[in-house]
Amino acid sequence: MKYILNLVALLVGGLVYGQIEKPNIIFIFSDDQSFETIGANGQTIVETPNLDKLTKSGTTFTHAYNQGAWSGAVCMASRSMMISGAALWQAKNAVTKVNNKAQQSWPELMSEAGYTTYISGKWHVPIPVDSVFDVTKNIRKGMPKTTKTAYNRPIKDENPETAWHPWDTEHGGYWEGGKHWSEVLANDGIAYIEKAKNEDSPFFMYLAFNAPHDPRQAPKEYVENYTLDRIKLPENYLDLYPDMGGKAVPKIRDERLAPFPRTPYAIKVHRQEYYASITYMDAQIGRILEALEKSGKADNTYIIFTSDHGLAVGHHGLVGKQNMYEHSMRAPFIITGPSIKADKKIETPIYIQDAMATSLDLAAIKKPDYVAFKSVLPLLKNNSKKNYETIFGAYMGTQRMLIKDQWKLIVYPKIKKKKLFNLLDDQLEMHDLANHPDYSDKLIEMTNLLEIEMDKNKDPMTSLEATDYMVSKKKKH
Repeated sequence: MKYILNLVALLVGGLVYGQIEKPNIIFIFSDDQSFETIGANGQTIVETPNLDKLTKSGTTFTHAYNQGAWSGAVCMASRSMMISGAALWQAKNAVTKVNNKAQQSWPELMSEAGYTTYISGKWHVPIPVDSVFDVTKNIRKGMPKTTKTAYNRPIKDENPETAWHPWDTEHGGYWEGGKHWSEVLANDGIAYIEKAKNEDSPFFMYLAFNAPHDPRQAPKEYVENYTLDRIKLPENYLDLYPDMGGKAVPKIRDERLAPFPRTPYAIKVHRQEYYASITYMDAQIGRILEALEKSGKADNTYIIFTSDHGLAVGHHGLVGKQNMYEHSMRAPFIITGPSIKADKKIETPIYIQDAMATSLDLAAIKKPDYVAFKSVLPLLKNNSKKNYETIFGAYMGTQRMLIKDQWKLIVYPKIKKKKLFNLLDDQLEMHDLANHPDYSDKLIEMTNLLEIEMDKNKDPMTSLEATDYMVSKKKKH
């Protein structure tokens, strides 16, 4: 019966999109890549000619958010949500249920609908990858081992003979056998496309780069392309982040990559290596796209490109992603393929995890009730003005976020601090309005909305010590 229902859905979907043949779907997933690092978005000097082509040929969602994390490994939570379809606080348990077959994961749903599912690259989800994908190749862990010299650097005028260099293959990291993991992933993707071009069944490819996650490594010519005199510090650069709860140096590994206090030189070098890693990854994506074109499958293939979250790399005195600011919560989100409008930008906020529901929609697969996220196709077809009334974010027990329209609230319950930003007037979040008397009503309104969203998402914080601070007018529990 389930097969018949899927077949009916496929026929209906085929009529809507003008095709009966199931489309192929390629999901390309980068790691730690902020929205500002797509050249076509015009915010930085980063060069991404192939992602620019995707941008021009498809539709970009300019405000795609990760929902947060339950640990310092933000990417693991993000990827668990992506694979399971569950919202943040449910995803940790949901991936276990996926493994126990109580519910089906994204690739399993695709496989049941007749797709051959393939993965290469970063996994970092706490279930065996071969239990949910048909074909696996070169599965990578969260991050590789690297040397201590990759941390608390760089220091100006350090000895070049002992300094850490991103092109030095002796340090290991993403260099393995003289090849970079990004190159290996592209090789894998190309080989599978070559094989799939002779097969009748549609394919779902999950290609997950580790780049540009640290250690941000790339060939020397890519690094030297970004001379330091070309690199600008973020406008909201700070030597030290002001809200560390009295700690001189945070324990979070990401933040220990650069020296304390931050220096303009160190941040410029980190951004140099960040850009180089992205440009090198972009070159590998170009190879994959070229192989797709040559295969004859491109006209019936949708591509979704996004990242698991963004990254600070100098914004607000931060380096990592364990924060609720736009640079770390927002990631690129591009979709291209048959019927997708070219060179279009949509500012309506979505979650990056909407990629799963979108692919199910494209494949005419009925979305299970346990999938919390939504397809972006109604937004693409102008059948809906928004997917979500608010965007919710959380990080462990220390930070909460809510966005509604142009307003953004960030709450730090442990240090009893709130920040309020008008994202329309203050995109870089430099002017906190929380203590401004003209916005006291807005602060209360946003706090109440955040509490509602926390309850809706079964947030554990609603029953912890922060509750008394969070509730603005009355205690709910």
